[in-house]
Amino acid sequence: MKNKFIVLLSLFALASCSTRNEIVYFQGAEQLENMKGAAEFEPVFEINDIIHIKVTSLNPEVVQPFQMQTGGQSSGSGGGGGGRQNSSLMGYLVDIDGNIQFPVLGKIKVAGKSRSELETFLTDRIHAYVKDAVVAVRLLNFRVIVLGEAGSQTIVDVENERMSVPELFGSVGGITYDGIRNNILIIREVDGVKSIGRIDMTKADVFKSPYYYLRQNDIVYVEPTYRKVKSAGFITSYTGLISLATTIFGIIVLITR
Repeated sequence: MKNKFIVLLSLFALASCSTRNEIVYFQGAEQLENMKGAAEFEPVFEINDIIHIKVTSLNPEVVQPFQMQTGGQSSGSGGGGGGRQNSSLMGYLVDIDGNIQFPVLGKIKVAGKSRSELETFLTDRIHAYVKDAVVAVRLLNFRVIVLGEAGSQTIVDVENERMSVPELFGSVGGITYDGIRNNILIIREVDGVKSIGRIDMTKADVFKSPYYYLRQNDIVYVEPTYRKVKSAGFITSYTGLISLATTIFGIIVLITR
């Protein structure tokens, strides 16, 4: 009877244990040797984005008409702290048609353009008025939503306009031991159309995924493991059912021997 009890405990232990392949990140990383990264990655502007645009010149007065007016002071002003604060917080909202209203130039289509493309476009247009004008564009509302079994479920603001999936998990404290690392869900919306991607953080192939670099307003969801689901009193995954069937089979074998 004692031996049967030990076998039964072993079956339960095997059913609940995690393997190395389920836990370790970037397995097979050797294949990444000399692989070039996407250094040119840039976000593409979308509807409802907020864009900060600053126009500068050797003569600040000649570019004043191209600055956004914020509470009586232009965002490009070189004045006191209030002007600088408005410069970092205020921007142009991309409307439902993908346009912004820009001073002097009027309605401009920005949806579908990258930051460098919009900078080049505006610079060419403004040079018709100011030959030495320099245009700097920045996306203000780049954020990613993290849900599920991550270190902390939160909204992450991306200041440098570029974030990869590993960087995201690094910023929120990683994936918990109750999170499935090889089937991370990413929900993305482009031009009003949602798409679904899956990321496997246990494989080095993650660096080649089109979802490796995140886009603004992406939703990243880490599913719970069977152990976490089981603790809530539910069995919803095939691995959980297999584990349960294995345990029941072991009990039946012990009883009928």
